[in-house]
Amino acid sequence: MDENRCIDSVADDAAPGAGPRTVLFDFDGVLMRGDAFETFVRMRLDRAPWRKLVGLALSLPLLPTLPFTRRWVNKAFIASALLGLDEDGYRAHAQAHGQMLVRQPRRFHREALTQLRRHLADGDRVLVVTGCEEYLVRTIFVELGLEGLPILASRLRPGPLGLRVALHNVGVRKLESLKGAGIEPPWAMAYGDSHWDLPMLHAAEEAILVNATPKWCKRVERTLGRSVTRVHWH
Repeated sequence: MDENRCIDSVADDAAPGAGPRTVLFDFDGVLMRGDAFETFVRMRLDRAPWRKLVGLALSLPLLPTLPFTRRWVNKAFIASALLGLDEDGYRAHAQAHGQMLVRQPRRFHREALTQLRRHLADGDRVLVVTGCEEYLVRTIFVELGLEGLPILASRLRPGPLGLRVALHNVGVRKLESLKGAGIEPPWAMAYGDSHWDLPMLHAAEEAILVNATPKWCKRVERTLGRSVTRVHWH
């Protein structure tokens, strides 16, 4: 097989006599268009402009060191969006936001949800492993009629001024979350779309890139040292 070539198909059948396959899905950009938690944060900032000023004030000391502290700047605006929210308050807002996202036309990749349901119907062990916040993403799956689906996600925790990020489940942390759930590599398949998914894709027998450009596909193949499968979901 040519290792510099993207393959535009997904294997559907498990080996005869094999046990259930473990299949992992990222969420943002794979099942949903865009970033669910980012849209929540932006909504909170847009509805209360003073929160943007707080986020900016928290970010200013970090700006001279960009791009190395970009993630800390993002954390500052997340903290501003969550300022004053306890767990119950956050859940009420997150539930309303998740319901709103599900009602938006073309917000989700129909082919992706069909593929996920096909894996479930085939008896595969399907997990969603995402950087999205846990309660928000669970709300979305309930609204999609997929309640009970195992989800490993980012988590928040109470702080003195409101909720704050306890775990950002991206990159190698996805592997740590999977290990904590008793799931060891390799897994049969993993669907991802960004560099944050590379550790999860690397440990998959079949790595599947969603809506990847040929350039990004080749970069991932060089990183993984093997060919990947590419799917186009609209």
